[in-house]
Amino acid sequence: MPQTFTADAVLLDMDGTLVDSTAVVERLWLEWAQRHDVDADEVLAVVHGRQGHESMAILLPARDPAINAAENAELLAAESADTDGVVAIAGAAELLAATVDAPHALVTSADERLAASRMGAAGLRMPVVRVTAEHVSRSKPDPEGFLRAATLLGVQPSRCVVFEDSETGIAAGLAAGMTVIGVGPRAAGHGAAAVMPDLTSVQISTAGSGIRIALT
Repeated sequence: MPQTFTADAVLLDMDGTLVDSTAVVERLWLEWAQRHDVDADEVLAVVHGRQGHESMAILLPARDPAINAAENAELLAAESADTDGVVAIAGAAELLAATVDAPHALVTSADERLAASRMGAAGLRMPVVRVTAEHVSRSKPDPEGFLRAATLLGVQPSRCVVFEDSETGIAAGLAAGMTVIGVGPRAAGHGAAAVMPDLTSVQISTAGSGIRIALT
């Protein structure tokens, strides 16, 4: 059944929402799991949508946070260099084209280098306004990143629509008081206002005041 939302800004997650990076994320995290003798299924249940050092803290709670920070830096560098299998989510290029003249931002747990690497590998336009790992002190599911994006755009949080794929990302958007549209199979069952298999059925119009988002 078609649904329509109105907003003053669109906030976009990257991995799993605009870019399919599942192959490289899971490949590198499973290598990490093997090195640390951590259950692979547990790792895959935790890492999506979070910054790496916070995932490590959950998976190895007794470990020194400084070690997590150092390993996360190494992992980010490896992820930035490895774009094998990184492709655009269906409809992502069209969504970005439709938002070019509307207030919008990228809000990702990746750092700036990794975001540029993956968006480039997927052939997608990088939004001018973006909140990456360097800009926040707390990772999703904390709402800090989304709230910072709303501030940068000069928009009330309640007037933002978030596109997210993960449980942690959806929780962050909801905690920020925003409307959340889920994208992909991981988004179901976590409280999003709607869940779409990809972005091909998303129609965005900026005619008149505000942004109209139609899901068909």
